[in-house]
Amino acid sequence: MGVRVPAIVNPDMLVWAREEAGYSEKEAAERAKVTIEKLRSWERNETQPTLRQAELLARIYDRAFSLFSLPTPPQEPPLSAEYRHLPGVKPGGEPPDLRRAFRRLVHRRRLALYLFEELGTDPPDFPIRAHLREEIEELGRRVRAMLEVSLETQFGWRSEFAAFRAWRAAVEHLGVLVCQMPGVSIDDLRGTSIVHFPLPVIGVSSKELPLSKPFTLIHELAHLALAASEEERPASEEKRDGPSWLEVERYCESVAGAVLMPPEAIESDRNIAAQRNSRSWTVSGMRSVAKHFKATPTAVATRLLRIGIMSPSAYTRWKADWAKYTNEHPGGPSFGIATQAEKAVNRNGPLFTSLVLSALSSDRITSVDACHYLNLGFEHVETLRRGWIETPMGLASAVGE
Repeated sequence: MGVRVPAIVNPDMLVWAREEAGYSEKEAAERAKVTIEKLRSWERNETQPTLRQAELLARIYDRAFSLFSLPTPPQEPPLSAEYRHLPGVKPGGEPPDLRRAFRRLVHRRRLALYLFEELGTDPPDFPIRAHLREEIEELGRRVRAMLEVSLETQFGWRSEFAAFRAWRAAVEHLGVLVCQMPGVSIDDLRGTSIVHFPLPVIGVSSKELPLSKPFTLIHELAHLALAASEEERPASEEKRDGPSWLEVERYCESVAGAVLMPPEAIESDRNIAAQRNSRSWTVSGMRSVAKHFKATPTAVATRLLRIGIMSPSAYTRWKADWAKYTNEHPGGPSFGIATQAEKAVNRNGPLFTSLVLSALSSDRITSVDACHYLNLGFEHVETLRRGWIETPMGLASAVGE
């Protein structure tokens, strides 16, 4: 039988870490596979966890193990002061998976700002300012012009994966970190934003369908544009009621549709014209349009409804047909096979990865730092470093991304 080595921990820090992670005593005990009484005895300093038990708690709470030995908790602003208001998410009462995702986005931004400083480069100023009084189509044209994505380029993408990579690169060129959030269900959250400037952050759930990710990305970009004009505030400061906030959400959804599907592209689409003339909006027809724009059929139909091409009654009929089709054709996951290095770029975003690689190559950080920042093994970091090029921003960009 192995020797039980007690961990020297501060019980107050065990309580703080659990509460900051969003776990109740019962939830934490279940995750740690101990009784509530045992967990309470640790937190009351009646007994001590073993090293393995304390290390497990650190993984559950998503904190460094060394934090448990601090005399007092670190001074951190509440998470709700970092991210934008999210419908259905109570500031301060976020579930553990969301708290973990938000905290990682915040941490990545802080690291990125540190790396910019180490490299002697200032992060780009976020250039878009938007107001809720602004006409949606005009804002859509303005945002698309700043993203510098032509229709010819968009229609030339061969897959939804290529589409998301291209839109993500365009958004990051505006000085936004774009990261994916593993472990977050799309039933809880499709996307969010860290609304601090410079270097705001957009997080997209990694469980979001590839075809849906560009819409979520541009939707969050619209929220950032409102926040840059102080028409949105962090969740802890947002004072709008539910109906008022729903109007903001719908505004950003409409802007995303306008950016991804400009009116001139819709008007010139022969498939849309044929269905419009026949007054028959079919599932197969809308799937063809969606494939052309690299968007979901639902996003296309909603866009047509909002600009008056599809009537409300036709939209209702099509939605019923689409629901029937998806029930009969559930399909499987459409995720490609990626290497560990590619997964790290997808998770951290090209801009953050580029900062790490640039800092590593200029000896501003060590290989150990790079592995820690990217959550990647040394050999995979080397794979990334061997395959990067300089971008116009002067930062590294992984080849193949």
